[in-house]
Amino acid sequence: MSKELMWWVIAVVAVAALGVALWGPILSNVEQPEYNVVESSGSIEIRDYKPMIVAEVQVSGDRGEAIGKGFRIIADYIFGNNTAAQKVPMTAPATQQGREKIAMTAPVTQHGGGNGWTVRFVMPASYTIKTLPKPNNPAVSLKEIGAKRFAVIRFSGMGKKDSLIRHTKKLNDFINAEHLTPLSAPTYAFYNPPWTLPFLRRNEVMMEVYGDPPE
Repeated sequence: MSKELMWWVIAVVAVAALGVALWGPILSNVEQPEYNVVESSGSIEIRDYKPMIVAEVQVSGDRGEAIGKGFRIIADYIFGNNTAAQKVPMTAPATQQGREKIAMTAPVTQHGGGNGWTVRFVMPASYTIKTLPKPNNPAVSLKEIGAKRFAVIRFSGMGKKDSLIRHTKKLNDFINAEHLTPLSAPTYAFYNPPWTLPFLRRNEVMMEVYGDPPE
């Protein structure tokens, strides 16, 4: 192989690799839920989210298996499997929450419901519950969610079980230190397509909370 051809091949491979690296973040540059940051501390924020509409599905199985299953069902709805055969713009993140109960007087969760999960996509803000096309699949539900306050920790990587557990503990420690009351089980939020490089990924653990951070 000549030097010129070798350098041409290297250049093509480099450009292709860069394209793969950037493709995930580019595709993730979509509409996201609106919120105001009340307080920040490193990778943790307290956010006030505005009301939103979500499409959700109940799935069971291992956490990784469940998010994939739920994603496919809701993606089928927004890609046109609805009464209007209409595409709904993709948003980020996709969220996943275990069916858990939580003690309202202390930051301790009581796990229940086995391996059941709720997977959600937030619908674009331009829609109302009346203007969104209705799902053909009865497993998909459209719900209006009121304004809520969340404590959120952000991190990169693959969002595997150990990482989720570790960051959930950090978030719980922060909630304790801020004297906030948790109102929900942890919600896992994933912002990127599966082919996004780990260090470019945006993942979050979110917990609805009540109370104001200390001055």
